[in-house]
Amino acid sequence: MTVTRYISLLTKDLFRYARACTFTAFLRTYFSCPGYKYTFWMRTAAFLGSRRPWTFVLYLISRVVLNHYTFRYGIHIPHNTEIGEGLYIGHFGGIEVSYRAKIGKNCNLSCGVLIGATYAGRHPGVPTILDRVYIGPGAKIIGGITIGNDSAIGANSVVTDTVSDGSVVVGIPGRVISQKGSGDYVCNTVD
Repeated sequence: MTVTRYISLLTKDLFRYARACTFTAFLRTYFSCPGYKYTFWMRTAAFLGSRRPWTFVLYLISRVVLNHYTFRYGIHIPHNTEIGEGLYIGHFGGIEVSYRAKIGKNCNLSCGVLIGATYAGRHPGVPTILDRVYIGPGAKIIGGITIGNDSAIGANSVVTDTVSDGSVVVGIPGRVISQKGSGDYVCNTVD
């Protein structure tokens, strides 16, 4: 990862929280939003990990800080997970993401979200979440499936099948109830 890409990821994540990319907005958001603080350290560990061996000590320090916030906030998103810019963690607690999952741009994660792998069944593998997806509190997305662009996954839904673009999914098992999408839930998006 280049320095330019690292700075771009941090500023676009910041914009999702603060609607600004200033140093003051960074300080205010970093110290008041646990989701952004976690994302900052996740991105920093990923950046420093890609620059080794020159940054090995800094990489270890960033991993220690990231592990601290993993336990403090109950968020476990490995630093090597492929995540697009504009990640927004609305509420912390109970968030678990497989390191092999892929998450697109401008996605919202709520508390209690699980994005995990399965090794058997109809769709073995890990989920791919495309762009501008809202994942509600307690939602579980499991298996080698794809969640389409602009989709919304309702609270406490269990999604085990691929979801088309613009869908709203609710229930256990998750079923599409409309094609209104995530437009009202995903705000302050970045290009």
